[in-house]
Amino acid sequence: MSSSHPTTSTAPGGAPDASSLDDRRRADKKPSWLKVPLPGGEGYSKLKRLARELNLHTVCEEARCPNIGECWKGDHATMTLMVLGDECTRRCRFCAVKTVQQAAPPDPDEPSHVGTAVGEMKLDYVVITSVDRDDLADGGAGHYAACVRSIREHAPDTIVETLVPDYTGANLSVLMESAPDVLAHNVEVVPRLQRKIRDPRCSYERSLDTLREAKRAGTAAFTKSSLMVGLGETDAEVEEALRMLRDADVDFLTVGQYLRPTPNHAPVIDYITPERFIDLEILGRDLGFEYVASGPLVRSSYKAGEFYAAHRVREKRKARVADDN
Repeated sequence: MSSSHPTTSTAPGGAPDASSLDDRRRADKKPSWLKVPLPGGEGYSKLKRLARELNLHTVCEEARCPNIGECWKGDHATMTLMVLGDECTRRCRFCAVKTVQQAAPPDPDEPSHVGTAVGEMKLDYVVITSVDRDDLADGGAGHYAACVRSIREHAPDTIVETLVPDYTGANLSVLMESAPDVLAHNVEVVPRLQRKIRDPRCSYERSLDTLREAKRAGTAAFTKSSLMVGLGETDAEVEEALRMLRDADVDFLTVGQYLRPTPNHAPVIDYITPERFIDLEILGRDLGFEYVASGPLVRSSYKAGEFYAAHRVREKRKARVADDN
């Protein structure tokens, strides 16, 4: 991997190297590999109806995730639920969630509703995520933990991933005490782009602290993070970012194409080709990640990755039962 911008490797004489240009496509029009079929089918329709009836906020729908049709079908359906409201106290340039200084108070009945809903939907894997709530004393960690415990009560077989803000210290401890199966926190972009793309209160190092502390919590949770590409990062910067995540002992990694939600958000600089994503998957595995999902349509919550995570969690559960006996 070169340390220059991957789009612009040059051949002798200063001309762009055509083979390198194949790795990216200028962001003037979405390429064909980002097109997906419209969601449908009995399983998808059932979960959509239940989500409406149970008044659930799903990131799958609100973020217009291209993978919703895949994730909401079959015997191993997965879903990402958003708790703590829909107003964020941070202003990141890649995210379309509404930003406020003081959001509405959390619904005290939400943990109970979430647990009941997950039980009724018989989800194989659920991701609980949220907006940032800097206006709350604990950042919402206690509310998160209550949601996890409620799911354990109503759906003990469901694998629970929490995709959390950059909790550290006591707030992270509160969340980890609820024993999620997977603790996810996204670094989002390479270190150089943090201040440009994320809220100034975020940083790559703080995100790494969250992931390190989660691994040290002693709850045996797997850790996971996600990186967006297509924002002008270089090959060397991507490799550095992945190495830093592995140094933090992160288990699972997802890498996907950034897509601009509105013209008011950070622009897409280029579209990364499927072949380049394969290279990144190989790199991640070579660096030691246990599982890597890398592709144009891969998102932090991604069914293939969650299927693997569920398999590993169940292996770990069986091992604990065997040890107890």
